[in-house]
Amino acid sequence: MQIYLPIAELPVSIFLVLGLGAAVGFISGMFGVGGGFLMTPLLIFIGIPPAIAVATESAQIAASSMTGAIAYWRRRALDVKLGTVLLVGGIAGTVLGVWFFNAMRRLGQLELVIVISYVVLLGAVGGLMLVESLRALISARRGTPPPRRVGGAHPWYFGLPLRMRFHRSKLYLSVIPLAVLATTIGFAGAVLGIGGGFLMVPALIYLFRVPTAVVVGTSLFQILFTMVAATILHAVTNQAVDIVLALLLVVGGVCGAQFGARAGKNVKGEHFRLMLALIVLAVGIRFASDIALPPEERFSLGVMEVR
Repeated sequence: MQIYLPIAELPVSIFLVLGLGAAVGFISGMFGVGGGFLMTPLLIFIGIPPAIAVATESAQIAASSMTGAIAYWRRRALDVKLGTVLLVGGIAGTVLGVWFFNAMRRLGQLELVIVISYVVLLGAVGGLMLVESLRALISARRGTPPPRRVGGAHPWYFGLPLRMRFHRSKLYLSVIPLAVLATTIGFAGAVLGIGGGFLMVPALIYLFRVPTAVVVGTSLFQILFTMVAATILHAVTNQAVDIVLALLLVVGGVCGAQFGARAGKNVKGEHFRLMLALIVLAVGIRFASDIALPPEERFSLGVMEVR
């Protein structure tokens, strides 16, 4: 069953889009990631223009993140105070990212920026996560206890000014590195159409030692509000949000996120990180193949926006 997308200006299968939304929503709820790092490439792969895919995906990420965040909040697995600090930086990064997105679109370089950024980000983050998760899994199989932290030993950036205590995450550290992290990820999310959870979750776990049980819900909380802001900004500044496509993705994503949140609580920490690493790497490899392999059609026609 086909439906016409007015902004993307092409017909798509309703069941295909609903299925993609449900699958990515499941992953979003399970791993605490917005799912955009999967959905945006999938939309591009089925023929949606990159600018439309990035802008429209923000709405689906917001919807799936909302349902997932509510589920974790009900289980008291969400640090609202930490999420609020991350949200402030995320909004600032989102505004900068939308401005950069529009600038690259006017120059006709947006698609190249998106593809190269996906390859670099997914390859680097997925590779590091895979190495660490395999080490943790091997140690657990051998029965080797993880190295204990030395009492009072913290990274240097924990001691920067403006320190704050986060009781739910059992942390006491400066909000400056948290704000820098959130701003950077908010920028990347607005440019690439990703929630940034695949960056936020490992960063909070490895750099800030946020417990795995809390990091998923906190990540979804921050993603929810930054993606709402990104959707509004994309719709107002470049009119690239396809409402029909967004509604289909939202319906599928909301359903999938509920099942994903339930499945996530039964996954061990080592398996959690390993599965997320493999998913991130798989998408990165898919984008890299588009760059390395020759295209099926060597020539194409397109319209360049000139202002």
